[in-house]
Amino acid sequence: MNDDVFKPRAGLRVLITAGASGIGRAIADALIARDARVWICDVSEAAITEFSETYPQARATIADVRYEKEVAAFVDEVHREWGGVDVVLNNAGIAGDTARVEEIAPESWCNTIDVNLNGQFYCAHHTAPLLRESQGVLINMSSVAGRLGYAHRTPYSATKWAVIGLTQSLAKELGPAGVRVNAILPGIVRGPRMEGVIAARAEALGLSYQQMEAEYLERISLRRMVGPEDVAYMVVFLCSEAGRNISGQALSVCGNVETL
Repeated sequence: MNDDVFKPRAGLRVLITAGASGIGRAIADALIARDARVWICDVSEAAITEFSETYPQARATIADVRYEKEVAAFVDEVHREWGGVDVVLNNAGIAGDTARVEEIAPESWCNTIDVNLNGQFYCAHHTAPLLRESQGVLINMSSVAGRLGYAHRTPYSATKWAVIGLTQSLAKELGPAGVRVNAILPGIVRGPRMEGVIAARAEALGLSYQQMEAEYLERISLRRMVGPEDVAYMVVFLCSEAGRNISGQALSVCGNVETL
């Protein structure tokens, strides 16, 4: 077998939401290293500045996926300059509240839905015509919380389950046009965001940070967290010829999280 089947073709036009840091940045790093053309959006001007300094050949736009008009303007800009897009990474998301359901403010619930679910819909809505033209790839970021119930993280888990339904529906809808649609379900990803989640959950349950972290690791078959780069490797695979017949799937990158 030719190993090149695992490498995305050079010049692939890739759009990544929330691509300036975290998992999105790891995906951008991996694809740029493989000669893709990458255009990110993000809400952090500082993170975008750092990204642009590191990758002057890439493009970056300030845009908040909660707002349909900002997504529309971002996609229009990409379309005008590139003439189309081959891969869309619906990566933007927030953790939402860590609290008992009766303690979650309705405004916080709605904000989590706005970012994690509505933002993915807006991106799919505006890029679907471009993906049909290129017979491209749409990848939606879900979570292991999209296959497991997650006490005290109700807004987050609810949106990530919804992303699976969105993914499977779009795979059926766009598949006849040659568009592949999949969801990636990261597990417990090491980094500042996960540290904040563990700290908040520890406080909610009256535990120390160390106790809470140990509990998380005990729920993973491999007893370790995954890195942002592990998620990026899955994206690279799905963008390659090796992934040409994978669609409609919820693909966990988690070391087998058994429960949350």
